[in-house]
Amino acid sequence: MTTASCSVCEVHAESTFKVEGMDCREEVVLLERRFKHLAGLEAFSADVMAGRLHVKYDAAKVSADAISAAVADTGMRAWLEHEEPVAMSHTTGHGRLLLATSGAMLAAGLLAEWQGAGTSIPIALFAASVTAGLPLTIGKAWRAVRMMSLDIHVLMLVAALGATLLGQWSEAAAVVFLFAVAQALEARTLERARFAVRALMELTPTEAVVRTEAGERRMAVDAITPGAVIVIKPGEKLPLDGEVVAGTSEVNQAPITGESLPVDKAPGAEVLAGSINGRGALEVRVTRLRRDTTLARIIYLVEQAQSERAPSQTFVERFARVYTPAVLTLAAFLALVPPVLWDGDWSVWVYRALVLLVVSCPCALVISTPVSVVAALAGAARKGVLIKGGAHLERAGRVRCVAFDKTGTLTRGTPEVVEVATLNGATRASVLAVASAIEMRSDHPVARAIVQCAAEAGVVTAPGTDVVAIAGRGAEGRVGGVHVLLGNHRLFEERQLCTPDAHVELDRLAAGGRTPVLVAANGALVGVIGVADQARAGGRDAIDLLRRQGIDAVVMLTGDSQATARAIAADLGLDDVRADLLPEDKVAAVKDLRRRYGSVAMVGDGINDAPALASADVGIVMGAAGSAAALETADIALMADELLKIPYAIRLSRATVRNIQANLAISLGLKAGFVIAAVFGLATLWMAVLADTGASIIVVANALRLLRAD
Repeated sequence: MTTASCSVCEVHAESTFKVEGMDCREEVVLLERRFKHLAGLEAFSADVMAGRLHVKYDAAKVSADAISAAVADTGMRAWLEHEEPVAMSHTTGHGRLLLATSGAMLAAGLLAEWQGAGTSIPIALFAASVTAGLPLTIGKAWRAVRMMSLDIHVLMLVAALGATLLGQWSEAAAVVFLFAVAQALEARTLERARFAVRALMELTPTEAVVRTEAGERRMAVDAITPGAVIVIKPGEKLPLDGEVVAGTSEVNQAPITGESLPVDKAPGAEVLAGSINGRGALEVRVTRLRRDTTLARIIYLVEQAQSERAPSQTFVERFARVYTPAVLTLAAFLALVPPVLWDGDWSVWVYRALVLLVVSCPCALVISTPVSVVAALAGAARKGVLIKGGAHLERAGRVRCVAFDKTGTLTRGTPEVVEVATLNGATRASVLAVASAIEMRSDHPVARAIVQCAAEAGVVTAPGTDVVAIAGRGAEGRVGGVHVLLGNHRLFEERQLCTPDAHVELDRLAAGGRTPVLVAANGALVGVIGVADQARAGGRDAIDLLRRQGIDAVVMLTGDSQATARAIAADLGLDDVRADLLPEDKVAAVKDLRRRYGSVAMVGDGINDAPALASADVGIVMGAAGSAAALETADIALMADELLKIPYAIRLSRATVRNIQANLAISLGLKAGFVIAAVFGLATLWMAVLADTGASIIVVANALRLLRAD
């Protein structure tokens, strides 16, 4: 992607490149040194884990092609994002042959030594092993030297040549071969981590069947515009977001939302790109271009999240900048001071210095944090949980209190009739009949609930006449010559229609968290309809899981009444309820919870909870698949309205923090151990190679476990 702006003298531009071969901080250092002499380049940032380079430059002085060429000077290759990769040179097979030859010669040399074949034959075989393996390293080492950088390839080359000068031919061959093997394995394991995000891009097909006036024809998805009607056969993936216009089917939305069960789709229902159609054929009117689909937004936000540094990553990179010079200084001290000052054996102390050179590269240490973060972000996205970066991931792992909004979060957000209490000889059917007749043309959620309940009960009635809404209280009208009044308690007190029996029912419904709708016919109270917003499925299970994960308090913050809030809280088993809250009251409540418990996560539906979500340490929005605003503003966005995804997100965050800590311990422990062992002569060169590059493989493999975390 490239953007530009013009002025009289210069053209400011920004471009994002994909980079192949950028697997460690060492390659970033090479880029820094090369770009330092590139006229017109203003700034750049490198994301090692995503293999991406973002560059700001003066397009009047330097072009994107020149930037790609500068990257090529460092031994890597770059091309503009969203373009086809530049052609690869066919050296993979040749490299494998050299690696196999180097390994075979090393094995033959060790066998010859074991068989007592003298010295000349083993040395010749070890020399052949070094000769075969050096081309795999020497090119990158030379480019690093040209950039005046001591990267791992230079250090390995120096170590191997030093070993040959000391007569340690088997050591030299082992260093060259093991380093080449470890580099190949490291690149492969890193590629697995990167593929986790790229796999999201492959959830949609590249072509679709479009229905036109001339019939059906297959088209490239990128060429399909909103308004077109596409045909989705049973079992096919949906290529674009849209609205069903014909057909019914069950659609598996798990790749996008993480929902555990397929969702029924009928005409008028929204469908998402990347979903998998069930047994029925669907015709879908496209509503978004491919680049604007929900899946495309998810992929973009996950990629952006990858580039955000976690706090532990920033610390590690600062430490690495000190570690390498310190170890190189120690290596020089070991090579020179003991022989010069204390008459030490030059070969012994130079060898120990060579071992230190090998372990001076901080690659495993630097990637230990970002590889864990990337694996966790990708694994979460595949389960319908979008975490907006490493900082949010780490903060979620420290959460001690979770605060929930009620309506639309803990509850479905759609009122339902849960009870009809009859009075003065009326029947349930007669109460629903007159109430639904009055409410039939209203858009109020309570009115829709009453009409739906009547329909489900088989009560058939015509719309009332002379219906008048009474603002904030209810409505009245005529049904078949009968005057009907329905509304809240205040309205009936004003009309002096309340009775002792009505008060008994009102108190009972309020205790159960029901909202009462009173109904009168011809001036006589005939019934009270109890309406309630039902708790979401899995709510109690989610709250129990949060407690088992060490959350100290689970709290409800709502603008609803105390009675209703406490009824829902009792049903779900919450620790605390704060009701009758305005948006600013919720913010104050979040601050109070932070003072009492520590880090707070706020969970809402993203509609009227924005201030509280922003004030919490971690803001979690539910049902974000249909809301672009929620996707953009939340720290953590749950694609579906599944409360069980919240304990999963907390659990994954804590697992990631533990994974990062384990990776840092592995990296630092191995480095420290081999620095000490090298100083005291307890480590060999080949052991140092295994420890250095092996540590990178171990931390990447450990991080990849987060892709499968449940």
